[in-house]
Amino acid sequence: MIRGTIIKATAGFYYVYAYDRRITYACKARGIFRKENIKPLVGDRVEIEITHEGDREGNVENILPRDNALVRPAAANVDRALVIFAMKDPKPSFALLDRFLVSMENQGIKSIICFNKEDLADPSDRENIMDIYAPSGYKVIFTSAKKKEGIKDLEKSLEGHVTVVAGPSGAGKSSLINIISPQAFIETGDVSRKIKRGRHTTRHVEMFPLGDEGTFIMDTPGFSSLFLKDMEREDLENSFPEIKRYADGCYYNDCSHTKEPSCMVIKALGEGMISPVRYGHYVDFYNELKDMRKY
Repeated sequence: MIRGTIIKATAGFYYVYAYDRRITYACKARGIFRKENIKPLVGDRVEIEITHEGDREGNVENILPRDNALVRPAAANVDRALVIFAMKDPKPSFALLDRFLVSMENQGIKSIICFNKEDLADPSDRENIMDIYAPSGYKVIFTSAKKKEGIKDLEKSLEGHVTVVAGPSGAGKSSLINIISPQAFIETGDVSRKIKRGRHTTRHVEMFPLGDEGTFIMDTPGFSSLFLKDMEREDLENSFPEIKRYADGCYYNDCSHTKEPSCMVIKALGEGMISPVRYGHYVDFYNELKDMRKY
């Protein structure tokens, strides 16, 4: 049998990229998977049996153990998220960006932040972004898909990882993927002048190999589950790296980091070690969870 990775699933077929052959096979899944209520996912590492070499067809025989699995979008074995926002047109929502970051952290997936359309922005915009996100420890990359700037830095950050792309429509996700992986040929959409939002162009989850074995980028139709209802307070705290860094020093074990005396997080905020913007979003998310949980 041949090992590979499912890079696309559509119309009952699973398209498996075989590493050693650099060939993609259209495969059907064995009936045993349905009987055991197991659904193969894009990103699954699998073993396939070739049924017709000429037509590049086969069957998925085994699904190898998963490192993780996302629900919405349905994908497996993702170890990195590339969160792409535009610097201008549309204007970035830092609250939405932090919601993406918290969602990824809560699922154990580290993120890289990419701000695209730098050619439309002012130098002060870049400085403001770094003031907000440098204390968090996230790698921040600035790109211009239009001018093909920042691409080398972005490509280097993806090496050796299975990276899922996240972010709002209109940020230039598909344009960047098309540059990094020319074989993708993803349809791109313009930003609506009336509502200043992009039109969704990706209709299914699909992965694209990027050179070395084990390096893939995954495009998705979007993350439909960015609310926080399944999180506990401790999960939220741990999903802000800069807050987690200081939380253990708090006097109270159950410190919410919103009002308690001797709170090391609030102290770090006052000393400029935590961005007021990020902290404000933490408080907003905490109150959101509080209203749902009635702490």
